[in-house]
Amino acid sequence: MKQIFLTYCRIPLVTRLLLAFVLGTLLGLLSWSLNFVPPETSRLFLTTWVRPFGDIFIHMLKMVVIPIVFFSLIQGASQMPVAGLGRVGLRLLLLYISTSFLAAIVGVGFALLLNPGAGISGAQWMNMVDAEQAKSLTSSGKAAASQSLSDVLMGVFQNPFSALASSEFLAVIVFAIMAGLAMSLLREEAREGSACLRGLHILNDLTEAANKILYKLVSWIMEYAPIGVCALSLVNFGLYGPAIVGPYLKVVTGIILGIFFMMFVIYALLLRLIAGKSPLHFFMSIKEAMMTAFVTRSSSAALPISLDAAVNRLHISKDVASFALPMGATINMDGVCVHLPMFAILASNLFQLHLGPSELFVLIFSTVLAAVGTGGIPGGSLMLLFIVLGTMGLSDQNIAIVVSLALGVNPILDMFETMNNVTGDLICTYLVSQNENRVS
Repeated sequence: MKQIFLTYCRIPLVTRLLLAFVLGTLLGLLSWSLNFVPPETSRLFLTTWVRPFGDIFIHMLKMVVIPIVFFSLIQGASQMPVAGLGRVGLRLLLLYISTSFLAAIVGVGFALLLNPGAGISGAQWMNMVDAEQAKSLTSSGKAAASQSLSDVLMGVFQNPFSALASSEFLAVIVFAIMAGLAMSLLREEAREGSACLRGLHILNDLTEAANKILYKLVSWIMEYAPIGVCALSLVNFGLYGPAIVGPYLKVVTGIILGIFFMMFVIYALLLRLIAGKSPLHFFMSIKEAMMTAFVTRSSSAALPISLDAAVNRLHISKDVASFALPMGATINMDGVCVHLPMFAILASNLFQLHLGPSELFVLIFSTVLAAVGTGGIPGGSLMLLFIVLGTMGLSDQNIAIVVSLALGVNPILDMFETMNNVTGDLICTYLVSQNENRVS
């Protein structure tokens, strides 16, 4: 038994993850297609006995993600000159927004090319709508879309301990950056040998030690990852695999093609033209982060693995990576920007809406603005459909119908879009770091 375990551990982690994903996918599709037991019994078995093994993996990642964001940002901000941090932050923000606009344009382009919903009767779509889900989604989506700018701003500045306990990413990020900058300024102002300077050095050592402890925890969690990946894949495809047939085929195909185009054409060109970096070498360096994002469907949950890839594989300066990647997990959602236009075009065909150049511009703009609010959580793009579709003049009932349709296939699409989100975070971080000479 010990020899088997040692042999297993010698297999590269990415190989174990890929094998686990393939095994889970095949078992999930098999469980649906063969129907050895009634569908209700199969669903109950998957959700009761299999899903917990995958949920444990996600919960373990979420267990460390907030502490990692908190301590990494404090340490990263405290080690950077204030002027340098401001320049890096501005360049990152501009690059994140630019790639989001590119992704939205790609999403609209593929949606117009495939024209989902055209030629298919409305009744065929309506048969797939869950009325209760539509009713529930209407109330929750309206609440999310009605959040004012003042609500967002007030949520940024709050008790840091409350934000840490409730996983309010934006509030944690803002407080940690401000605390790190305060440490940096105090260190510059403190006299050599003063008690304040000694205390700041001790605090810096503590944050560095905390980061090392957390990364050791991540390495342990990743040893469990293949089990979690297999369980998550089995449940996703066992419950939702058939959703990619029939009327959904164009939607799913268009979104996946758009995401692949974004990652392996747009990002590859940016790497080659701006950084002179081999795209193949880059993607091989971040493959564990991409796989983790794919199976967890959460940019936030994949953040510890992204930070490890950035620092240890891409050799990005730790202070820049610790600042840039948490920001990207919060505001940079390129996969969502590819995803949302496809359902917007579907809605226009379903309810006979004409989308001219001005309407398409509004669609692209609203998609980018809405994507900033996903928060890196699994399925976060569903609620954003209320915002994007609301700009098209659809009624609450019609919007709820489209969101209900999206809900049926979202678990599968969410895996691809989250992988796109995390890849985009790492691409932008690398490009800015190289421009700032922060890549060793």
